[in-house]
Amino acid sequence: MSLEELVMKNRSYRRFHENHAIDRSTLESLVNLARLSASAANKQPLRYMLFCDPKKNKSIFPALGWAAYLKDWPGPAEGERPSAYIVVLSDSQWASPFTPIDAGIACQSILLGAAELGLGGCIIASIKKDKLKTVLKISERYEIMLVIALGKPREIVELEVMQNDQVEYWRDKEGTHHVPKRHLKEIILG
Repeated sequence: MSLEELVMKNRSYRRFHENHAIDRSTLESLVNLARLSASAANKQPLRYMLFCDPKKNKSIFPALGWAAYLKDWPGPAEGERPSAYIVVLSDSQWASPFTPIDAGIACQSILLGAAELGLGGCIIASIKKDKLKTVLKISERYEIMLVIALGKPREIVELEVMQNDQVEYWRDKEGTHHVPKRHLKEIILG
């Protein structure tokens, strides 16, 4: 699969085949891709917590927000929830103003690796951080940056050419998730 094909497969999936198990070794191999990725000043401030146990996943789910543009959708129903989560943390002893950039690079590497395996995911920034820190017993030394939800996608995501600067994604009656993207000519200046 080419890099362009991987990028096209790497959408923000929010509904999964929850019963499709993802094992810890798969999560470790995905985090290894993040470990090998670029890091500002090579500080490598990110740490990761890996979850693929249904009971633990159930405790993580309520701390996450799912789709801001889908106002009437509270998130995936039981049976459509992620099979795994990767919690991305910043180690305060190594953090810098560039740590959020490192987190973005790491998440993209993880999700491209997931796409290559036929999995999908969603980077979640809408997090009840105090609640999640308590549930996961995270030390004060670490700041929750993002959570990656992972699973076998249960939905179709289609890219469309953006019309009239309408950035909001939406779902049609069949449940297909539509994501508008700006035209290439619009984003290249000069």
